Amino acid sequence: MNIDLVGAFFVGVMGAAHCIGMCGGISAVISMNSTNKRHPRWQFILLYNIGRIISYSLFGYIIGGLFVSIALASESYSALVALRVLAGLLMCLLACYIANWWKGLVYIEVIGKRLWQLISPLTKPLLPLKTPLHAIPFGFLWGWLPCGLVYSTLSWAAVSGSANNGALIMMAFGLGTLPAMFLVGLGAQIFKSWLNHKITKNISGLLLLAYGIHTIYIAIDQLN
Repeated sequence: MNIDLVGAFFVGVMGAAHCIGMCGGISAVISMNSTNKRHPRWQFILLYNIGRIISYSLFGYIIGGLFVSIALASESYSALVALRVLAGLLMCLLACYIANWWKGLVYIEVIGKRLWQLISPLTKPLLPLKTPLHAIPFGFLWGWLPCGLVYSTLSWAAVSGSANNGALIMMAFGLGTLPAMFLVGLGAQIFKSWLNHKITKNISGLLLLAYGIHTIYIAIDQLN
């Protein structure tokens, strides 16, 4: 099994508390704005999250394809190593964020704020949601919300070696966020409490920090 896919899934699970903080309230919006009462709320929430994961996969496909094309065009191996080191550093920053040691990762989110200003108005015509299927494009658009957690994971997609690998990494990340986002959307708080527990955060941070350092070590070692 590809360790990057496992790692991306793990990041999604451990970083879901951040997702809940940023997007969790949207579940209430979905519930209040769904006009078709014949369908249970869980269908709207599930398909909203599927749309969100599709957008993440598209991010990964674009970024993975773009960076492998740049690497091939430049014919510079050192440039690819530098990208892997950057990916490792971002993983370390993400570890600090998840463990609540340092919140500097939020500053990365300013990168996508201008794009989100253009995309967010597109979500309004979709409300109220007429059927659960309408939640898919709604979730797809909300997937573009600026998020340091997503941007950090995209660094893995950038050095994955292909567009398809980049898409798979981001899909694994999205699937990792799904259980907590779905259950909290239905009102279950057990995942939120567990993710926000200090011990969980510290263990997750240490594991992710170790992975980030390992990524940097492997990248530098390839220069020798």
